[in-house]
Amino acid sequence: MLDRVTRNLQPSGEPEAGEPESGEAFAVEGEDLPVLLERLLGESGGRTQKDLAAEAGISYPTLNAWMNRTRGTSRIDPERLRAMVEVFRRWGVRTTPREFFASVGRPVPGPSGDEREAQLLRLYRQLPESRQRALVKNAEAMLQLSRAT
Repeated sequence: MLDRVTRNLQPSGEPEAGEPESGEAFAVEGEDLPVLLERLLGESGGRTQKDLAAEAGISYPTLNAWMNRTRGTSRIDPERLRAMVEVFRRWGVRTTPREFFASVGRPVPGPSGDEREAQLLRLYRQLPESRQRALVKNAEAMLQLSRAT
C-alpha cells in the first residue's frame, strides 16, 4: 500500500497541543493506523508490536487487532494515541500526534475539558489522602485568585 501513497513533506510549524517539539513532520498522506504503525515499527530498529504495546500501556491483543483491522480505530482514546507517539519518540522515530490522529480520521485535539477533567481525577486518585486535601486547598486558592483578577 505504501507504494500507492504519495509522500508529502508537511512542515508542522508550531507544535500541536501536547506536542513537545516542533520542526518538520514527515507524514505519508492516506495512511490508516495499521499502515502508519507498520511504517514506524520498521523505522524503530527491530522493535515489535509487543514492544510497542508494553511500552504504550496497550494490551497486545488490542494493538494486534488494530494492526489486522479486526477492531476499529476511530474511537481509540486520544491518550492511547499520544502514548504511542511518545514511545516512538523515545525509540528515536520521528512522528507527531497529527500523524496518529489523521490515521484514525480525526483532527488533533487539544485536551478537551472532559479530557483535562479525567486526567485531573486520575492524578487525584493516585495521591495519598493528605495530598488530595492539599490539592483541594490549592485549587480553592487558585479559584479565589482567578476571581480577583
